Amino acid sequence: MRREIFSEEHELFRAQFRRFVATEVEPHVLAWNAAGITPRAIWKRMGEEGYLGANQPVEYGGAGADFLYDAIIMEELAFARAHALQASLHTDICLPYLTAYGTEEQKRKYLAPGIAGDCLVAIAMTEPGTGSDLANVQTRAIRAGDHYVVNGAKTFISNGQNCDLVIVVAKTDPSKRHDGISLLLVETKTPGFQRGRKLPKIGLKGQDTSEMSFADCFVPVANLLGQEGQGFKLLMEKLQQERLCIGVSSMASVRRSLDDTLAYVKERQAFGQPIARFQNTQFKLAELETEYELGQAFVDKLLAAHVRGEEIVKEVSMAKWWTTDLQKKVAVECVQLHGGYGFMEEYPISTDYLDAAVQSIYAGTNEIMKVIIARRLGLDG
Repeated sequence: MRREIFSEEHELFRAQFRRFVATEVEPHVLAWNAAGITPRAIWKRMGEEGYLGANQPVEYGGAGADFLYDAIIMEELAFARAHALQASLHTDICLPYLTAYGTEEQKRKYLAPGIAGDCLVAIAMTEPGTGSDLANVQTRAIRAGDHYVVNGAKTFISNGQNCDLVIVVAKTDPSKRHDGISLLLVETKTPGFQRGRKLPKIGLKGQDTSEMSFADCFVPVANLLGQEGQGFKLLMEKLQQERLCIGVSSMASVRRSLDDTLAYVKERQAFGQPIARFQNTQFKLAELETEYELGQAFVDKLLAAHVRGEEIVKEVSMAKWWTTDLQKKVAVECVQLHGGYGFMEEYPISTDYLDAAVQSIYAGTNEIMKVIIARRLGLDG
């Protein structure tokens, strides 16, 4: 059944991208997971085919299409379990900062190559001692003439090994909290920038997640993104889309887990019949399928509102925590329905179980999502 928010043109694009995933992505996912990183060649192919810039401006190489085309890419990659290819991080989380706040020079230098797949972008917020409390970042960027001198450390940075450019969250005025934060565009070839370890993780194995540090790293003032002291405001403006992206991907992962489990229980025999015939199996999957439909309807509603340009911070905060909790719940229940085979790596449901764990943590923990919702309800006094 076609979802109402997607037009016939959207679905034609989905079919086209699905063919691309089937031939150029899916056959390599296990190898990428084993390597802990995706090769640059696939990023270049994504750029060549226009899949890194569907929602980006035409004048910089994008297609100028609506955000629903990017949502389709997210869904298809998540359904294929191709979490190693962090297209949404690059395209829908990092590049929009350049599109919205970059100078013309910055857009020509970084945005156009980013859309082409030649310049991969990461964003560095989290620090070893600072997670959700962004106002307390310890990385410093102190003005010295026509440069900022950056010192500090970041961790858990997705695309940290592959990236060519990092949007760095730093304090340009350490005497202030929120108003002291700025965003700097730091090229990874800049002296003083150091790429750290590729961090081993229990899930999302193919995503290169890294540490990075800055030691007297001189960054030109021309690489300030937006205005000095406005960094926290810019982050808050873009987190709506980031959290919506997670909801989109989570629901696609839920769909894949359910599809695989529905097929498994119809084939798996126990006590002389398929386990699909047992009432417990039927009730469990009936409940999960219902929750999927509810979650997908909510996410689709938010996608439509986001495309219309509405402010939906409260709603995407709801979606982020609810869909990611659902993803974890579904993964647990589906592993249980697979029995012992669900614990075996050869069955992809085991990967779903591990990959789901981080969904409630990054882009703001689910506890922080509930704080935001409570504030929007006027419950913070």
